[in-house]
Amino acid sequence: MSSLSERWCALQERIAAACARSGRTPSEIRIVAVSKGVSPERIAEAYALGLRDFGENYWQEARSKLDSLPHDIRWHFIGHLQTNKVKYVVGRFALIQVVDRVSLLQEVQRVAAQRALTQPVLIEVRLAEVEGRAGVSFEDAPALIEQTLQASGVVLQGLMGVAPYTDDERVIRAAFQRLRRLYEQLPALNRQWLSIGMSHDFEIAIEEGSTMLRLGTALFGARA
Repeated sequence: MSSLSERWCALQERIAAACARSGRTPSEIRIVAVSKGVSPERIAEAYALGLRDFGENYWQEARSKLDSLPHDIRWHFIGHLQTNKVKYVVGRFALIQVVDRVSLLQEVQRVAAQRALTQPVLIEVRLAEVEGRAGVSFEDAPALIEQTLQASGVVLQGLMGVAPYTDDERVIRAAFQRLRRLYEQLPALNRQWLSIGMSHDFEIAIEEGSTMLRLGTALFGARA
């Protein structure tokens, strides 16, 4: 079984190769290590390898990690966020990647204003019409984008999406291309992160312009 350092080296090689194919450089892409279900000890091991961005899906799991791990880690909230959990997340996470509805935006804005801070966010767009899939629809995304751009206490830094779960590369590529077209319509200052690409499709995402990959099992191995 390969070690974490071996998997990280192999991932870096695959990322570099995908960048070379698409005329890009690895420095253009930030890696978020998805640490859902990963112990603080394993996160510390990844931190020692140079990783600084980690993504969590649940506040209940994340809270002890935030307190026990180095304070220069940039935490990303990447799971479905209930409005009643916003008060725990705003100001503790460098980036909330999952704003997908007006009610959530308004609660993030309210808590940020209360704490006199500005919270960076991404808007999550639904790339597959699957029951239960999070994200704002492509049809409703422009209105949510506009409202987020106007919101005080919140700064929009880009878009996030989860590809359709399929082995059909054409379907994945088409979904990423559609999101990138929407991303390119954002004002220049708000085009910081196009967060697409996970363990099973990150090479396609790089070729389609991703600037942020969310890698879990490819880095940490299969979860128990």
